[in-house]
Amino acid sequence: MTTGPIRQIVVVGGGLAGWSAAVALKRRVPSLDVTILPLAPAPDALADRIGATLPSILGFHADLGIGEDDAVLRTGSSYRLGSRFVGWSFDAPPYIHAYGQHGRPLPGGSFHLHWARATTQASAPPYDLFSAAAAMASDGRFAPPPDDPADPFAGYEYGLYLDLPRYTAMLHAFARHCGVREQTVPLREVRLRGDGWIDALVLADGSEQRGDLFLDCTGPAAMLRSKIDDRRDDWSQWLPCDRILFATEEATTHPCPLDEVTAWAAGWRWSATTPRSRSTGIVYASAGASDDQAARILETMGTAPADVPVAIAAGNRAEPWRGNCVAIGEAATQVEPLEWTNLHLAHSAIDRLIAMLPDRECATVEAADYNRQTEAEAERVRDFLVLHYAAARRDEPFWRDRAVALLPESLAHTLALFRERGRLPIYEEETFARDSWLAVLFGQGVRPRRIDPLIAATPIAESQALMNRWRQAIAAGVAARPTLSTYLSHQMSQLSR
Repeated sequence: MTTGPIRQIVVVGGGLAGWSAAVALKRRVPSLDVTILPLAPAPDALADRIGATLPSILGFHADLGIGEDDAVLRTGSSYRLGSRFVGWSFDAPPYIHAYGQHGRPLPGGSFHLHWARATTQASAPPYDLFSAAAAMASDGRFAPPPDDPADPFAGYEYGLYLDLPRYTAMLHAFARHCGVREQTVPLREVRLRGDGWIDALVLADGSEQRGDLFLDCTGPAAMLRSKIDDRRDDWSQWLPCDRILFATEEATTHPCPLDEVTAWAAGWRWSATTPRSRSTGIVYASAGASDDQAARILETMGTAPADVPVAIAAGNRAEPWRGNCVAIGEAATQVEPLEWTNLHLAHSAIDRLIAMLPDRECATVEAADYNRQTEAEAERVRDFLVLHYAAARRDEPFWRDRAVALLPESLAHTLALFRERGRLPIYEEETFARDSWLAVLFGQGVRPRRIDPLIAATPIAESQALMNRWRQAIAAGVAARPTLSTYLSHQMSQLSR
């Protein structure tokens, strides 16, 4: 058995997951020999089709030494504060899922417990009005949060809208600068050893690419990892949308820090405006709508499909790391792009692999722990996405089926606890913070059955006065923030000096 430190890592896949993995490995472990086979991303590699990201991308950039000038301004990208959800419940108005803090702790307990009590006693303002990020986003404004923790505009987070071609080109250039080798001869075959490990990659010209560890960043096809075995957990019973139609056009309005996610009879559709383009698309269940019907819905949004529908097969590979091969991103977990988690899961897997980087023996116990953590994270992302369907209230057959579908055990437990008195179990491998879960639950009309006794000692009039003061402070401060266009223009002017 081969022992000793890993010297050579081979990354297969030329999309965002592949270039991110190659850059991160070489940047954070400079002694490694990192080679990438930049195969073109497949149409169903959603991280390479949709530019919306979670706030976690900023931490990933920081670890690599990539600043906002490079990641945002020089690539023509932009900022996003959250998503507005429209039509997910027939008896509830649209709501905003913005990232970060909603309200501040009040006497006796969490802010959300006081807000839930207020909804039982009187007409309470929508929950998202207590989020500074949501208030800015709904007014088309953006500025980074201040450092002063007492400021009402502290404590929120923001993600990015990536200009995908230019952002990928930036990662490519950065990888070459860091010393990543690029193997441009196409892949012909993955050759395995008798024990199921990868022996070598056979290239189109007959040459071989060897390595101590192989990273499969080829999207849902998992061109390397599927050669070892193709076992995966099927999540379609919980996430039944299995088709996507994409459309992109030049932007005709100012960029907006808020995308819109609208439910329709057989799924949902989105729209996002960046400095250079307007991205739209529709996600649907083929059992509930035809491709032609979905295309007509896109046409009502003022656009037309850019290409043929893309299939999604929601599911998870329970052992993304097997032998000397690790499936990264959508080679390991495939979910619809609701809440824009596809690139996040790739970045999280890369970070985890670097933290647990093995020697050439690839000890089974280390792989098992990596797989345990990765599966736990993927399943909680799944639960968060399924929550949107489970908490929806619409009358169409697709949505009625979602309302009565058997839930994953972990999500059923979460909902049962919350519906009792507003408690939320938060697990080690969570992607979404408590405030994100609350934004969706409250936004779609889910309420606790009874009031938490911890806040009973605080008179409702007192807590309502404190809540109103906080909401008014946010409303007063929004106008002082620049529009997103103004903020981006200011950044560009600073950069050009």
